[in-house]
Amino acid sequence: MSAELHPLTGQRSVIDFASESFPRALREIPVPPERLYCVGNPAALEEGLAVVGARNATPYGIGCAQRFSKMASLRGVAIISGGARGCDSAAHKAALEAQGQTVVFMGGGSDYVYPARNHRLFQQIIDAGGAVVSEHEWSQPPMPYMFRARNRLIAGLARATLIVEAGMPSGTFSTADEALSAGKEVWAVPGAITSEKSAGANHLIAQGATPIIDDNAFLEALFQVFGCMRSDDDKGRETAQLPDLSRLDDRVKPLVEAMAAQPMSLEEIHILAAQRLAGMGNEDRRKLVMTGLAQAETMGVLTRYPNGKLGMGVPQAR
Repeated sequence: MSAELHPLTGQRSVIDFASESFPRALREIPVPPERLYCVGNPAALEEGLAVVGARNATPYGIGCAQRFSKMASLRGVAIISGGARGCDSAAHKAALEAQGQTVVFMGGGSDYVYPARNHRLFQQIIDAGGAVVSEHEWSQPPMPYMFRARNRLIAGLARATLIVEAGMPSGTFSTADEALSAGKEVWAVPGAITSEKSAGANHLIAQGATPIIDDNAFLEALFQVFGCMRSDDDKGRETAQLPDLSRLDDRVKPLVEAMAAQPMSLEEIHILAAQRLAGMGNEDRRKLVMTGLAQAETMGVLTRYPNGKLGMGVPQAR
């Protein structure tokens, strides 16, 4: 595991279950921790919104984590997550950018930074008034079984848990299970039925999780659970503000729209183009497609995935 014994700097607190400062929400979960080891501000351990998702996230999942974490942070709701790469890190970073409060729950001890690459992010969280917390002693190395146990703390401190992207089975999916066991709200962002990364989220929605289909749905859920009032920027916000395609060639638009449902490789795009633009010569069609895709990437409409496929990303909240 990519973990390093590299202590974080800041105020250190050991909060016993019997202490008055022990978070009330964590007293009430099925298996509460005996104590918490906190680096940073212990007052940051307040009920908030858990935002969790896949480690090997798609641009769609990362965009949703950023978008909804920022919207919640701007309304004074703390963001709680596990500090993993992918969606978790995106949620923490969005909270910091919005000058909001965020809390990281670690799998091992707080001095065993995992993943090691996030040491700087965790220190920024502490310096901004947030906290990095564990139920294990400072230098306890993380073990795989600890992360599933850690997920109950993420879900337990949160009033609601938002799943932005999750496969089946996965640690993210287990966080939703912990939230349900603790009697907490579970929200999920739907994804394409062909995406393995969205299978867990879609399954949760089928089981009754609140579907976050756009900004309006998120703000409504936020109001119901946290009492957050809408801001002037929310007026008229009906959807998740899909990218403006008006500058693209009309013949390319259907291809780009198809990638909103499912990322596609260049080979798949050219096969689709051959079906949609059957009247064009092969060379002219390929030139049109490649020019259109390059323009869509430059505009930020399309995002290139680590596997080389192209997909429509989700723009960040204002």
